[in-house]
Amino acid sequence: MSKTKPISFSATNRAQHLEQLKSKNFDILVIGGGATGCGIALDAAARGMKVALVEKGDFASGTSSKSTKLIHGGLRYLKQFEVGLVRETGTERAIVHKLAPHLVLPEKMVLPIIKNGTFGKWAASIGVWVYDLVAGVEKEDRRKMLSKKESLEKEPLLEASKLLGSCFYAEYRTDDARLTIELIKRAAQYGALAVNYCSATDFIYENKKVQGITCLDHLTGASFKIKARQVVSAGGPWVDKLRKINNSINHKKLHLTKGVHLVFPHEKFPLRHSVYFDVPDGRMIFAIPRGKITYVGTTDTNYKASLDRVVCTKADAKYLIDAIDHAFPDISLKETDIISNWAGLRPLIHEDGKSPSELSRKDEIFESETSLISIAGGKLTGYRKMAQRIVDLVDKRLPEKYASCQTRKIPLVEDSLKNTKAVNQYISTVEGRLSKIGLNEYFAWYLVTTYGKQTELILDAMSPCSDDPEVALARAEAWFGVHHEMTNTLVDFFVRQTGRLYFDIGSIAAIRTQVFADMSELLDWSDERQLAEEKQLDLMLQDATTYYDGEIEEAGSGKREAGGSIGYEIG
Repeated sequence: MSKTKPISFSATNRAQHLEQLKSKNFDILVIGGGATGCGIALDAAARGMKVALVEKGDFASGTSSKSTKLIHGGLRYLKQFEVGLVRETGTERAIVHKLAPHLVLPEKMVLPIIKNGTFGKWAASIGVWVYDLVAGVEKEDRRKMLSKKESLEKEPLLEASKLLGSCFYAEYRTDDARLTIELIKRAAQYGALAVNYCSATDFIYENKKVQGITCLDHLTGASFKIKARQVVSAGGPWVDKLRKINNSINHKKLHLTKGVHLVFPHEKFPLRHSVYFDVPDGRMIFAIPRGKITYVGTTDTNYKASLDRVVCTKADAKYLIDAIDHAFPDISLKETDIISNWAGLRPLIHEDGKSPSELSRKDEIFESETSLISIAGGKLTGYRKMAQRIVDLVDKRLPEKYASCQTRKIPLVEDSLKNTKAVNQYISTVEGRLSKIGLNEYFAWYLVTTYGKQTELILDAMSPCSDDPEVALARAEAWFGVHHEMTNTLVDFFVRQTGRLYFDIGSIAAIRTQVFADMSELLDWSDERQLAEEKQLDLMLQDATTYYDGEIEEAGSGKREAGGSIGYEIG
């Protein structure tokens, strides 16, 4: 399928995108710019459909930037006998790794076997063997059973007194927000028109069928309409709100659960490998080293408060610190050691009588009598198959017939690194370039595992000036984000584009002033907009470093949009 020539995916071209959304008729309009929605946009555009997408906040600002950031098969779902889910997501792991090898990186995982733990020695051995078989794990990555001595050599922080041994197996680590951004950029290269900070406020009907939506542009306050032959809601936790507007809510409803992750400096929690460990209440939790930090999660609790401001409570933080203390008592982490956190929602499908951890992670499609299609549930790992099922359904509804799904073979970055070996070689090359300007190997690893070969554009944009090299690098990233990733706000930059709020929060103070000045100039922010930007970033920093007494209720959540949307009109 040949690609149409799209408008550059730049925040400076946002007005042009909006005009085209208003003036064109589309085959498919997607509501929701998370991994599922952006995956649908890419799949449909690659088949030749005319595609539009709107997102109420920034792309990936909801669930798709708040996961455990793993592309994994879901070992624990074997215990729930969800073999089909494990098989599909296990197969998808390998596919997504090949599509974006710089973003989906092999990660060896230690599964400690402890006295009276979730997995006994034989259960772990057989369970992970089945997992490898069902998930199609390559031979070199298949599980190895380790003795107690071997386990402590792999991960010295494990508590020796309870340890019987461990299972050493393979998963993949990712940055969920970056994966989503690359999906929507790729969809735009195939002709999809996508805009962030636009909410769907109502549906347009013709002959009692949904034929478009009314939108509110949060950056200008303007309302406008988009016409499409088929509308798909992939709004994650907001799916039921849209179904209510469509009067199509029924006995099948979402069951929202909250997941929290805590971030520690790596020197405070110096894991050598990722560990998937037991918690006294019977759940299991990940601890994952990543660059300068180690993060731990996740919780899994019922949630009925604000969708637009999900925070970490003191109870959440205590639960995770207690879990760490139980598994790694020698490091004695405290709440004061936490440097950041993130909290997000899982839009699961309600099942009577089941606890949050027992609910299925399978996706489900809802079809209304007015032809609205909604999708919810599922896992980040399965985004591509979820998208395929939706676009196959749309294809059946449209009179024309389009190509079959193409996304299995579409690299997410056009100039893609081919495999993990090429990624590591490129990191070494970038290290050499950065060392000449005083930046160490961390920055090479960070750039390549964030942008892949797009790192070249960022390095070329670094101005030879008197800036501190870290500031110069951040300025080049901001330029790249505005012009290539529709980065519209400071929060877009610090949370989704670069991940600094979670993975390198200490760097923000040093680069914030110059990044703010550059983005203000590039995007021509008014004085009012500048104040709003500063306020919004301060609020995000507050939420990432504060542990609240309770949840933020809907009525008290102000006008803040999920994940950093400005949420009110800016002239």
